Amino acid sequence: MRSLNARLLSAATLVVAGFLSLTGLALDQAFRESALTAMRDRLQTQVYMLLSAASFDKPDKRVMPATLPDPRLSTPGSGLYAQLSREDGTLVWRSSSMLGMVLAPAPMSQPGVPLFHVAESGDGTPLFELVFKVRWEAGGGAPHNYIVQVAETTASYEDQLRSFRRSLRSWLAAGAAVLLVMQVLILRWGLRPLRLVAEEVTRVERGNQSEIRGDYPAELGGLVTNLNALIRSSAAHLERYRRSLGDLAHSFKTPLAVLRGAAGGDAGPEELRQTVKEQVRRLDHTVAYQLQRAAASGRRALAAPFAVAPLLHRVQQSLAKVYAGKHLQLDVRMERPVEFFGDEGDLLEIIGNLADNACKWARRQVRITARAGGDGAARPGLIIEVEDDGPGIPPQEWQRVFERGYRADTAVEGHGIGLAIVRDLVDEVYHGRLEVTDSKLGGACVRAHLRF
Repeated sequence: MRSLNARLLSAATLVVAGFLSLTGLALDQAFRESALTAMRDRLQTQVYMLLSAASFDKPDKRVMPATLPDPRLSTPGSGLYAQLSREDGTLVWRSSSMLGMVLAPAPMSQPGVPLFHVAESGDGTPLFELVFKVRWEAGGGAPHNYIVQVAETTASYEDQLRSFRRSLRSWLAAGAAVLLVMQVLILRWGLRPLRLVAEEVTRVERGNQSEIRGDYPAELGGLVTNLNALIRSSAAHLERYRRSLGDLAHSFKTPLAVLRGAAGGDAGPEELRQTVKEQVRRLDHTVAYQLQRAAASGRRALAAPFAVAPLLHRVQQSLAKVYAGKHLQLDVRMERPVEFFGDEGDLLEIIGNLADNACKWARRQVRITARAGGDGAARPGLIIEVEDDGPGIPPQEWQRVFERGYRADTAVEGHGIGLAIVRDLVDEVYHGRLEVTDSKLGGACVRAHLRF
């Protein structure tokens, strides 16, 4: 079953059917035991009434009076039968209802202890029988044991049982129908938030809305939050690509116009070659910058974080090889293990550009520090600090160093786009900020605050 509603309804139907079946069996068993107990009590009452009416003191008189307490004992074929016999089997009295009928000899029992069991008449009719042995002392003579047998056909018991079972089946069927209808309504009400989420996702796919906006139960809160994060992440990626392509097209206009003008002018070969080299270098810088900017991944929705320490050590080892001739001391510090909830390539780009810039200006030492930051558990973050012992950056240039193409010293190798890429990643992708201060090592300290 691909429908969640059908799966739950099928499971609920099986549970209701099983529960009502067990309930029906339990009620049927309880009713049978109750009916048998009532039958036993009725037969025992008949025994006590017969004993109260019997007279064993005068053997020449009738043991039982002509009129009995229960009229059925005087009506042939009434279904209620009784007989009185001595312990040796001699019949003393039998009720008029036993006309043409014989009760089997009574099983042995202790005096005063009733014995209730199922028996059969001489013609095979099933009966409920109660046997009661009584010890009677008459006129100071020797006591005699008498056995009272009272029996009733099972017809009334079976009629009661059939009637109860018909009623029980009707009520259980009605109860099952009501429970299933209620279950359907409860499932529709309970699963309604899922249907609403699906409808909102469909509207997002069609472009009718930008994200899921409904107010949903706590159980769906994480799902809605992650879906919105995924939607925003995809939209941000698409927007960055569109903006980068637009910026790239716009940035190409001026160099192409210059090249077009140079090609149609009267400039000499040397001047034309210099113009072409300058504009090609400009185009190269522009393409590199925009491609790096467009490739930023940002926070990876629904992705697990990764440890920052291995990435720092990779940067450390790479820069040690690149700047081996300067014999720099590259230190990596972490207050405690931290994780990054974003793209590894973005973090590598940020740390790599900051550390590479520090190595260019450093004299002997560069220090990279990573620690947890942000607004607490609700919105974690990461702080990256890169320090060097170089000449430092004047305060009036702290913001300009992040502009694309700006180079504090043209004698130092570079294109002037590394810190601009860092700024775009920190500001636009991870909604953080960049700070430039003086380092305790004597040079500059660049601090990047990243939010997830």
